[in-house]
Amino acid sequence: MTYAELISRGTTGGGIWEFFTGDTNLATVGSASSKSRAIVPESSFATTTAGGMEWAGASQISLGDMMLEPGASVSLMAQNFQSNLIPMAASAFGVSVGFKIGRRLLRGPINNINRNLVKPALGSGIKL
Repeated sequence: MTYAELISRGTTGGGIWEFFTGDTNLATVGSASSKSRAIVPESSFATTTAGGMEWAGASQISLGDMMLEPGASVSLMAQNFQSNLIPMAASAFGVSVGFKIGRRLLRGPINNINRNLVKPALGSGIKL
């Protein structure tokens, strides 16, 4: 789950929860928005260029954005992935090392819980 969150933040600009619940606000700058058919002024949002067009609302891609503008969403996600590949890899390495250190530090307390609480209550086949 942690690695999925890292990849989601690196590609969509937000976490897994934000991907499913985020605003559908991806629109081309200076043209009609596919959601509201209103003109998006050029200074309203920070813009990103993808596929030869300028896109507003591209700082965080949501599932709604993918449904309304699939080509632009995938193109922006690919750009984000390429630009965030090194930070995502470094974060994944840090998480891996942190989990290994945490597991070693918590080995004694977890064994104590398994021995004194879980085994008498649930049997020997279940461990924390």
